[in-house]
Amino acid sequence: MDMIPLDLNLLRVLDALFSQASVSGAARALGLTQPGVSIALRRLREHFGDDLFVRQGGAMVPTALGEALRDPVLRTLATIQSEILPAGRFDPARSDRSFTISLSDLGDLVFLPDLMARLRERAPGVTVRSVATEPAQLVDGMARGTIDLAIGHLTDANSASLFEQTLFVQHFVCLVRGRHPTIGEALSLDQFLAADHIVVSQEGRSQERFERQVRELGLDRRIALHSPHFMSVPLLVAGSDMITVVPQAVGRIYARLLGLKLLPLPFAVPGVELRQFWHRRSHTDPAVSWLRKLVAECFIGRDPTQARDSAFWADYSE
Repeated sequence: MDMIPLDLNLLRVLDALFSQASVSGAARALGLTQPGVSIALRRLREHFGDDLFVRQGGAMVPTALGEALRDPVLRTLATIQSEILPAGRFDPARSDRSFTISLSDLGDLVFLPDLMARLRERAPGVTVRSVATEPAQLVDGMARGTIDLAIGHLTDANSASLFEQTLFVQHFVCLVRGRHPTIGEALSLDQFLAADHIVVSQEGRSQERFERQVRELGLDRRIALHSPHFMSVPLLVAGSDMITVVPQAVGRIYARLLGLKLLPLPFAVPGVELRQFWHRRSHTDPAVSWLRKLVAECFIGRDPTQARDSAFWADYSE
């Protein structure tokens, strides 16, 4: 019987080059070094007798042969992932599997502390790679096997190829500094509209949905700062009279760390469902199935920030 003269791991490199259009991007997606990906590309070129990719502007684009290989490579990897690899059993106590989970920066804050604690207890050899994925690119990443699981509120994750499971409902709250000159222990609509606001704009996330609902209600605020990031928001609120609206779970963390006030909104806004998503290609993968069950065990019907010991946060706020 003739042996296959190609290392199948090289197909993963080829797939990553298709999706990332650069050696550096492929290296990040695969958790490899750039020289390692360059060596793999050289081996692929030698095997196929073709450049496969050529540089055009700032990107690497496939040659005619490279483009012809795209779909067969994707189908081959999908078959290996969904039909061949699951034939083995997954032993979490002995596994050194690396999982890639798509989370926003807020998702890291809300989900990772509890999830990593449970993983360290039950699967100490397992590693996790948290990646921030644009919602529009999530389905492609899952289809290619570079993302095992996504957790959060993802408005664009509506592909027929995805499975989903609701974890809990998240509501929005207002964050205000502890000694705000005009806002006490309750927030009126007039106070909300008169205040200077910090607005975080993240396409395809829960914050986008909140902003859309505010517009539908016809509420006219003064927005002092637009930002795509949440990182600086609690410090900005703590050091000024600006206020902001955030998901409740994150608000609890910020309030405990910096002594901020967490106030109900003075108008009704529906909550959003936080879910976990996975692709049909990994639906029968024993390892991903085990991870999904662990996520469900940790978070179904339970906002983890509500249950965390207040003494833990007190240590960080002193």
